[in-house]
Amino acid sequence: MIKEELFIEAKKTFAEKYGQPHTIASFAPGRVEIIGNHTDYNEGFVVSSAINYGIFFLLAPNGLDHSRVFCGRTQEHATFQMANLDLGLDGGGWAKYIYGSIVELLKGSDGVLPEIDAMILGDIPLGSGLSSSAALEVATAFAVAKLGNISKTNLEFAKIAQAAEHTYAGVMCGLLDQLSSIYGKENQLIMTDFRSIEVENLPLGDDASFIVCNTKVKHALVDGEYNERRESCEKAAEFFKEKLGDRISTLRDVTSAELEQYAGEMDPIAAKRAAHVIGECERVLAGKKYLDEGKIEKFGQLMYESHDSSINNFENSCPELDFVVEASKSIPGVMGARLSGGGFGGSAVLLVHPRNAQTIGKALANAYENEMGTDCEIYYVKAFSGATVL
Repeated sequence: MIKEELFIEAKKTFAEKYGQPHTIASFAPGRVEIIGNHTDYNEGFVVSSAINYGIFFLLAPNGLDHSRVFCGRTQEHATFQMANLDLGLDGGGWAKYIYGSIVELLKGSDGVLPEIDAMILGDIPLGSGLSSSAALEVATAFAVAKLGNISKTNLEFAKIAQAAEHTYAGVMCGLLDQLSSIYGKENQLIMTDFRSIEVENLPLGDDASFIVCNTKVKHALVDGEYNERRESCEKAAEFFKEKLGDRISTLRDVTSAELEQYAGEMDPIAAKRAAHVIGECERVLAGKKYLDEGKIEKFGQLMYESHDSSINNFENSCPELDFVVEASKSIPGVMGARLSGGGFGGSAVLLVHPRNAQTIGKALANAYENEMGTDCEIYYVKAFSGATVL
């Protein structure tokens, strides 16, 4: 299922801009992290969801000596040469994700693709933590692969998109965002094992959806605090490897019982960080069981437990996120809530009954403004299908 109104707008804008219809179109959704916080670099488990906000990428060969790309929302342009990608990109910002995805896609391939006119149009709110960059990378790779009749697996597409973000945007992201954009299915969540990179869809059902509350808060020391968390996790893993032997590679391999046994011997900070990651991995596995059994309320309770751990163990929350999660507990129809993503600001995700979503969103926005003296952004999100060529 695609967003027909947005697609119609995209087709119309492309034709008006370039004087010809598109020949290939793709769509890729954004994502939200549901449970499994900071577990990816510990080779653990994450449950995420593709969402009903995304980006369309339209193209057509143009017969020129260069390629042109256009952003329908910002009215910005960029150019490059498909025949000589080494010359680089004339443009920046959003265009570097497109250029980088094409460069990574075409590495090792034979022949040269025709120069193209291309356009993007999307409805993912920028800066909301819903991964607009991953959606743009994936949409680009899918459309250009179709143009060049290039065959790639879903995992290969995800790694191409990740490499584009690493090399051309300078963001050393994991694979969660790209995998979520590709593997989404309507009314299903996505469980990723970050050791084997195996992906499984989990049933959510049509009686559950999400609200994303963007606090618009960004902590000033995110980079340093993120690095401290990761270093503490690695320090804890080394401790357990010394105690328990080579079966321990990362914190994913440690149980809560083993943590309880040895916590008194550990650096206190490392022990707290380990408690969060170990607990998150166990919560994801428990959440899978609840979803398989249709126990959506119990899954929601795990989200609350996850946020409590972010407050007390990983210390990657903030007062604004804590308020959203605490306030949600007194709003009828909310089944669970937690911070989503790296933390230290950004967005919280709430698990809700769809029939109550609008009422819940308004109540939450009013409560936030009354408490914080500023507004938040509310998005109504459902588990959506993954990237596709249309």
